[in-house]
Amino acid sequence: MKFARQIFISYAHLDNQPLSADQSGWVSLFHSTLQTLLSQRLGAPADIWRDDKLHGNDDFSDEILDQLAGTAVFVSILTPRYLKSDWCKKEIRSFCQRAEAEQSLVVDNKARVIKVLKLPVDAGDALPPVLGRLLGYDFYEIDEEHVPHELDPAYGDKPRQAFLRKANKLAWDLAAQLTELQRRPQITEDAANDPAPKPAVYLAECSRDRREARDCIASELACCGFTVLPDERLPDDEDEYLAAVDALLQRCMLSVHLVGTGYGRVPDGDRQQSVVVLQNELAATRSRSHGLRRVIWLPAGVASPQPAQQAFIDALQTDAALQFGADLVSGDLETTKSAIHAALKPPEPPPAQPVAGAARVHLVCDAADRKAVVPLIKLLRARGLEVSLPAFVGDAAQVRETNRQLALDCDAIVLYYGAGDEAWKFHQQNDLRKLQGSPRERPLKASLTLLAAPASDDKEVLQALAEPDVLDGLGGISEATLAPLFAALGVGAPS
Repeated sequence: MKFARQIFISYAHLDNQPLSADQSGWVSLFHSTLQTLLSQRLGAPADIWRDDKLHGNDDFSDEILDQLAGTAVFVSILTPRYLKSDWCKKEIRSFCQRAEAEQSLVVDNKARVIKVLKLPVDAGDALPPVLGRLLGYDFYEIDEEHVPHELDPAYGDKPRQAFLRKANKLAWDLAAQLTELQRRPQITEDAANDPAPKPAVYLAECSRDRREARDCIASELACCGFTVLPDERLPDDEDEYLAAVDALLQRCMLSVHLVGTGYGRVPDGDRQQSVVVLQNELAATRSRSHGLRRVIWLPAGVASPQPAQQAFIDALQTDAALQFGADLVSGDLETTKSAIHAALKPPEPPPAQPVAGAARVHLVCDAADRKAVVPLIKLLRARGLEVSLPAFVGDAAQVRETNRQLALDCDAIVLYYGAGDEAWKFHQQNDLRKLQGSPRERPLKASLTLLAAPASDDKEVLQALAEPDVLDGLGGISEATLAPLFAALGVGAPS
């Protein structure tokens, strides 16, 4: 598609009045920042037009109409004044009407209208319907007294950094959209030879305290060529919300959930649960039915003053059903991003050779037990078994993926409960349970917990219960201790 101009910025002139005489107006700052960032992302000067005349009661000029007719993307800076301006409303309605007449208002599921919110507004019926469906870019924050403030460098360094992050996200999105619009006429029969588009990622709606992290992840994924969903505002009605999220998850290979201190918005419906809870539930269901990969970021020590959110945080750490199919990350944002990129890598192809030879035992242990398990390894190898140990050192995401593959590529898993404490045992068992729905090259014949020194109250309770999947090695590990493992693997007595 050919356009004479890339970007048209629509705004109310009142919103460009500087806070003091020695400062630039907010819209001027937004324009110049976007100009620089978008040019850098496109690799060529960006063509952005903004009318800086004061119109008063002038007629809707031919110049404005000409600019609108040849514009690829319309950026509206929404404020209370914008909604009261007949001029601004004429601009956006004229653009949308022209684009709709040409059946090009929405191209490849992307609207050619961008909603920038300098301040929170309720547009109602004042603007074209397409604006109501857009997520928009919030260039404001709410303070502790619930008062909105523009992201303006005049307010200090923190708002300045937030302003630049938002502008950077917008510039990346615009660059991708403009590039796609520009190449559409060139799509021919050669398109079949183009690389396959990267899959979509569902980046779940989150509470306010995780929005900055969500924007950071969304920008990084978009820069890597992934489609990030949801890409428009989801319904407020609970039933409609659930249906919309389920439809989006069907398009995705990965869902990412960022859990913070806030409960999040609650759709109107019978359940009265937040979008954070509802999305996680739907994604877990999709993981069970279709193998959807998931990453949940629950930073260590996170707590909420809201009882409903704290209950969800507690349940998320203990309920395997809520974690199903997910890599639960407790580290920082960079660790989470590493886990996301690891999950987006295509799965390793299965080995070409048929599964044969010696049975394989994966021994899960704490790093402090590596020397203590040497006699056990020798005993297992003496029976002709292959033995693998977890990876402990390296990039966090790579270590997780390596240990996941080791746990899937074995005939039996033995959890060596030695130096690790109760919390360690719980998390290891939880991780192993999450793998139950994953495809395996080898059927898992046994998953056992081996009690080993030093003794503890928890181990003594397990010893007293004498459950069939618990091997008692507190008094020492011998052939008799491992008899259930050997039986499950069909390993006879040593010759």
